[in-house]
Amino acid sequence: MLMEKERLEVVEYGKLMSSSGLSKGTSGNISIYNPKTGYMAISPSGIGYFETQPEDVVIMDLDGNIIDGTKKPSSEHDLHSIFYKEKPDARAVVHTHSTYCTTFACLNQPLKAVHYVIGGAGVATVPCAEYATFGSPELAHNVITACSKGKAVLLANHGLVTCGPSLKKAFGLAVNMEFVAEMQWRGMAVGKPVVLEDKEMDHVMECFKSYGQPAKKSEENKDGNSY
Repeated sequence: MLMEKERLEVVEYGKLMSSSGLSKGTSGNISIYNPKTGYMAISPSGIGYFETQPEDVVIMDLDGNIIDGTKKPSSEHDLHSIFYKEKPDARAVVHTHSTYCTTFACLNQPLKAVHYVIGGAGVATVPCAEYATFGSPELAHNVITACSKGKAVLLANHGLVTCGPSLKKAFGLAVNMEFVAEMQWRGMAVGKPVVLEDKEMDHVMECFKSYGQPAKKSEENKDGNSY
């Protein structure tokens, strides 16, 4: 089966996204990009995450052509492919409708540095992209324009998108952005959250570069991105 490893991973993280509450029902979508083939494995449209089988995951090129698979791909395939085209280090994209991130998306407000963990997105403020209909090329354009500098972006009246060098990291970033959004919402409910200064966030983001265990040689691809 073409890109079997990636397909299995999409299925695994789809279940995790559902069970963790980051997306309800069949909402949200996941993809992994393989630079060797130039193809991405993306979750199918309208199939529950606990019902999705590896063969249901669709293999596409970045021009929207289906390479392998019998199911209809996620309606947001343009959104996923534009990240791989515009962000050379991106190897995975996660799109969620998580409660707190979507709350701020519906307010058309950015996530701010109320907690240092937002620095994992590579920016001190996670912006909110302008609204466009789901699945449209306009939405993909709006999102990548807003996310030109970081790895996370809110979609107005819609949800959240994160990217990363692996699905594990892109998913982890989505979890952390939901945490930041919840802290921002809770803080606003009782007062005015204190936002960390840009100088401190620059320091935090520098610290994040050496955070965690070093990647093993076996976990690095030829592009130097750790998986």
